[in-house]
Amino acid sequence: MKILITAGPTREFFDPVRYISNRSSGKMGYALARAARRYGQVTLVSGPVALKPPAGVEFVPVTTAAEMAREVFRRYRQTDLVIMAAAVCDYRPSKKARGKIKKSRLDIGLTLELKPTTDILAELGRRKTRQRLVGFAAETDRLVANAREKLQRKNLDMIVANPVQAMEADTNRVTLLYADGRVEPLPEMPKSKLARQIMRRVNALRT
Repeated sequence: MKILITAGPTREFFDPVRYISNRSSGKMGYALARAARRYGQVTLVSGPVALKPPAGVEFVPVTTAAEMAREVFRRYRQTDLVIMAAAVCDYRPSKKARGKIKKSRLDIGLTLELKPTTDILAELGRRKTRQRLVGFAAETDRLVANAREKLQRKNLDMIVANPVQAMEADTNRVTLLYADGRVEPLPEMPKSKLARQIMRRVNALRT
């Protein structure tokens, strides 16, 4: 099986040194990449994180949402399973200054105009033919309801719902939602163990 996994945050720059991003550590995606090696050939497309790439996988580093979209889309047709564990920024600055914005300018205030980034997961759902597609939903409230809406709207086979507090933690407590309507809560556990549990269930979707 050819498996593509995304991990980490993206960075969206408004000048050459400053950017907007999020709290994703990449730990869950990297754990999934390690766990997925027993099931096939793994490609890990990762935003910038302070983690060592797992051995035995193709590692593709990216920075922005546009770069992640490009690397994922170019591999999608040949992929059997995609797990989008990355926390891709939903917005990016509409303009990027050529030079570093001086502090004197920042002292009087700075307004950033934002525009949407490509919704990679939704686009994969639209293009899906034979692929299995798994997403993540990090929520602050209405965890299951919000995850279910995302599962249906983006044409996913499964979604992993977790609270946002898990983004920098070594453990995670998730609820798995399936396209057939099943809802499966899992107890809190280390992300390495959780990754193995998720991969067993994702692999079972193929049978």
